[in-house]
Amino acid sequence: MSTPQINTERLMTVILAPVISEKSTMLADKNEQVAFRVMQDATKHEVKAAVELLFKVEVESVNVLNIKGKAKRFGKFMGRRNNVRKAYVCLKPGQQIDFQQEVK
Repeated sequence: MSTPQINTERLMTVILAPVISEKSTMLADKNEQVAFRVMQDATKHEVKAAVELLFKVEVESVNVLNIKGKAKRFGKFMGRRNNVRKAYVCLKPGQQIDFQQEVK
């Protein structure tokens, strides 16, 4: 079975930002995993293809999770934060992504 062709313009917009936190740093060091915020409608296959295209690394697996936005109070009004979708990308052994490199 052949894989469907994925639009490269769409892949450029799938990944929104890396998640930089204590937990994600520990995962990167220990398990060779990287966490990203991704679009709400992104699939695992799109995330894998986007990471391989943008960072030139090989991806072993992708786990995706949805986080519901919290209900927050703004004065006397109740509001809600946006929902967030995260992707934990497991890289193949020996691969790594360096976010601190200079972009030219």
